[in-house]
Amino acid sequence: MKKFSRILVVLAVLSMAIGLMTGCGNKKSEKSDNQSSVEQNKKNGKIKVGVFSDKHPFGYVDKKVNNKGYDVVLAHRLAKDLLGDENKVEFVLVEAASRVEFLQSNKVDVILANFTVTDERKEVVDYALPYMKVSLGVVSPNGKVITDVKQLKGKKLIVNKGTTAETYFTQKYPDIELLKYDQNTEAFNALKDGRGAALAHDNTLVYAWARENKGFTTGIKSLGEHDFIAPAVKKGNDDLKGWIDDEITKLTKEGFFEKDYKKTLLPVYGKTVEADTVIMNEKELKEYK
Repeated sequence: MKKFSRILVVLAVLSMAIGLMTGCGNKKSEKSDNQSSVEQNKKNGKIKVGVFSDKHPFGYVDKKVNNKGYDVVLAHRLAKDLLGDENKVEFVLVEAASRVEFLQSNKVDVILANFTVTDERKEVVDYALPYMKVSLGVVSPNGKVITDVKQLKGKKLIVNKGTTAETYFTQKYPDIELLKYDQNTEAFNALKDGRGAALAHDNTLVYAWARENKGFTTGIKSLGEHDFIAPAVKKGNDDLKGWIDDEITKLTKEGFFEKDYKKTLLPVYGKTVEADTVIMNEKELKEYK
């Protein structure tokens, strides 16, 4: 009996030891999972940035298969200031619904894909300081222009999965039928084909799209509250977040975003949109903090 008791004690001690070792292993694993830190990026000699491939003029792939757009210009600058070379950026193409997963699985270090800050997303990713302002807009065909949400009753509204437009209409207008698509190209093609009465997305995007596609009008230019677009990093990556915060503050002060706007957005917007309705200024950035 005593021998049996001693065996039980030994087994219990071994079990506790294994548990402690496993716990330590998990902590080490968790730490390694978060190694998209500034020093790790420098060690790797690159920064992996998630961008869109089909959201002109913010993130898109041109005919020469080069990444272009407002977010892409920012990504190159981050690489230059972090690693000394603007080309030390690895672009990873994402869709709206995959942005969080790509951060959590370390497929990217930072998301620069028109990622609007929301309370729900703050639970699963960490946002740096914002670099753009945005609200929702609704674009529809000329002759059947939607100017009020009430006009969408009994009609189909096109949205992208994982966007603030999907969330907004699901919560605020559950009676409106939503046609949901993964990619921006699919969504806008659905509007062209008449599968929906209108399309809701960031107003910064629908302004540009309507200007480039004759026969369509942004009938609702601003819907809901004004939101902010910011870089996002994996939850808990305080090191990289802090570095990007400092970078956004510096770039705002030096007028980088005004130059980026003139290079990528102004040729598309023309006089349709004023720069100060899109980009953050120093005062707004301080108030946001």
